[in-house]
Amino acid sequence: MNTMSVDRTISFSGLFRISRPINLLMVAFAQLMTAYFLVGESNSGLPVLSDYRLYLMVLSTIIIAASGYMINDYYDVKIDYVNRPHEVVVGKGIKRRVVIFLHTILNFTGIGLGILVSPKIALVNFIAAFLLWFYSNQLKREPFIGNLTVAFLTSLTIYMVAILYQKSELLILTYAIFAFFLNLIREIIKDIEDRPGDRKHGCRTLPIVIGFRKTKAVIFIIAGIFVCAIFIVTFKLNRPVIFYYFGGLGVFFTYFMYLIYQADRKDHFTKLSSLAKLLMLVGTISMGFL
Repeated sequence: MNTMSVDRTISFSGLFRISRPINLLMVAFAQLMTAYFLVGESNSGLPVLSDYRLYLMVLSTIIIAASGYMINDYYDVKIDYVNRPHEVVVGKGIKRRVVIFLHTILNFTGIGLGILVSPKIALVNFIAAFLLWFYSNQLKREPFIGNLTVAFLTSLTIYMVAILYQKSELLILTYAIFAFFLNLIREIIKDIEDRPGDRKHGCRTLPIVIGFRKTKAVIFIIAGIFVCAIFIVTFKLNRPVIFYYFGGLGVFFTYFMYLIYQADRKDHFTKLSSLAKLLMLVGTISMGFL
């Protein structure tokens, strides 16, 4: 039975798992929420939800993201056999050459859809596709630069709405900053969680280069910068409700940081990674209340 699984060219369950559909839904949800609640109307005065360009942009973004997940799993297959052997798909559920083929097709499709939206969105999609490949191929094995790359791309998915409509830029930037720093912290947490496989295959991630405790200290420094950046931008917006909301969210963030301080086992960091995702979702939902 295992032999059949290895020899299979492609399985739909494997394709489903390798493309991370929950993460893709979160990306689409964040972009639609940003457009509907923070922009409201397109440049022609019509509601953004009636603008076909918005849906093309969302579709192109999740296609590029899915391609990024695929190429990441392609390059990480040996590491994943150490860190999470039961979740490996490449080489088992889907042949390696098929993953490369799908990655190429999806990238061209995503960039092509971006051209239909606007030249700026097409350029963003091209840069995102390149950075996702470069991250998977090289950057993620280097200390901190890989974490920064993923965090930047996550925030870029939010700010793409401002690029498309040229409206509410500072307000959207607030949420982009929120997504950037929270995802940066999450990526470092994942590096702590994945130390065994990363060390075995020569990756120079932050926890391996500077150690476990110093990496925690870096997380706390990033958290301090995060809080300062959010309060500076929300203060400039001069909208008290947003200032107070993020202040209230800071209580939960403080508890999150306390859990990081206490964490010392792999399962602790697995839970913290999921909690960071939940905080990002709560932050996105807040657009509707504000």
